[in-house]
Amino acid sequence: MSPDGAVPELDPVIHAQARLRVVATLNTLGERDEIAFPSLKDLLGMTAGNLSVHLTKLEDAGYVRITKTHKGRTPVTYVALTRRGRLAFEDYTKAIRALLDNAGGTL
Repeated sequence: MSPDGAVPELDPVIHAQARLRVVATLNTLGERDEIAFPSLKDLLGMTAGNLSVHLTKLEDAGYVRITKTHKGRTPVTYVALTRRGRLAFEDYTKAIRALLDNAGGTL
């Protein structure tokens, strides 16, 4: 709970299980680092279609940056967490901790 007794609000964009896994994984990268889409897909064990849908929602919220480029003749898509995404994830983890810290005491 917050100091005024309100239950913390959880960001619905991040709260979906698959998007939470994506953001948590991207948060482990350095601020200027990015990961190739196939590597992220394999790391998370998601299908390309499922990952694409969740990345679109995160991109629409400004939480991830998608960069499409070419390596020689081969198209490559890179994914990175934006500054806004890092701050949203930080706020989300603070809200979860507050919720859990107060879970047993006020029911």
